[in-house]
Amino acid sequence: MEVSRLLTVVVILLGGGIFLSPSGLFAEPISVTDFRGKQITLEKPADRVICLLESALSGLYMLGAEERLVGISTNIYQESVFAYYAAMDERIRSKSLATPGNWDFVNIESVVALQPDLVIIWSGQEESIQSMEEKGIPVYGVFIERFEDIHREIEALGKLTGTEGRAEELVRMVREELDTVRERIVGKEKSGVSGVKKPRVYFMWAQGTLETSGRNSTVQELIELAGGVNVAAGIEQEHLVANLENILVWNPEVIVMWCNDRMDPVDVERLPSWRSVAAIKNGRVREFPDPFSCDFWTLKYLFSVEMVARWCHPERFEKVELESLRSDLLGKLYGGKLGSTLPSLEAEEGVKP
Repeated sequence: MEVSRLLTVVVILLGGGIFLSPSGLFAEPISVTDFRGKQITLEKPADRVICLLESALSGLYMLGAEERLVGISTNIYQESVFAYYAAMDERIRSKSLATPGNWDFVNIESVVALQPDLVIIWSGQEESIQSMEEKGIPVYGVFIERFEDIHREIEALGKLTGTEGRAEELVRMVREELDTVRERIVGKEKSGVSGVKKPRVYFMWAQGTLETSGRNSTVQELIELAGGVNVAAGIEQEHLVANLENILVWNPEVIVMWCNDRMDPVDVERLPSWRSVAAIKNGRVREFPDPFSCDFWTLKYLFSVEMVARWCHPERFEKVELESLRSDLLGKLYGGKLGSTLPSLEAEEGVKP
């Protein structure tokens, strides 16, 4: 009789969409909403994941969910990020992890052959998403516009891969570190930065000296969190091309360069038409060291905030060493997987206190 009752309960629970977890406890299906507004439901954490977006892949390694990967983006085998991921995963080091696509193209046949439980992809790849969903493959679409979106993405990936506790830990740690940065800028007794002088900051993308970001951008958030003012905030666009007159009128006090293989801060300082700019006259042109460490589309945006805060308010960060700060932060984010992979900041042009 007792066995019969137990079987009846199990049938009812399974019929209602509840399954047995590995621990033997009953658990409900996993449900999250992606950046398309589409609800993704899995019966259990995904065991076979294809991730075709480098920023999301970074998050999976932070979560400790890399063993679930069966496919990654072709971009991961490119020189700019390969060494970092190779240090964390022997399959990437040996280039044996499948690459069925990237943020621009997806080989649907290759995806199907890998039999994924979940595909993580840029939400703008609508045709590829439709093709995969028509074949019954769950797809989580990502579109990052704000730093808060990164937190949301990590929390969702944590649920989808059974690493929800780690996701909560990571987001909590980043929020606490941001609070520490604010305290350094304004002091523990102040809740905002209104009483602190905010330097005018110009952000320069690597595509050209006049390429920058306006108000609706992660760059805007970055500069604000670092206690500065984005000189291009009066323009709405996420990405824009300014002109020399804009630069001279804005007269930035700090210039922050994205990682640039073709130009260093000293090259900007030598531009004849920029000589009257305050940042040039005062030697305050700085450059991020590498795309991996400073990625705005991952939780590593925290390190970028820390660097810009130091460049905007050096008097508030006299005791902070960027080298140890980066090592400590990335160690926490990746759980010590990177080891000694990171290049020395001392070897990077323009990366100064």
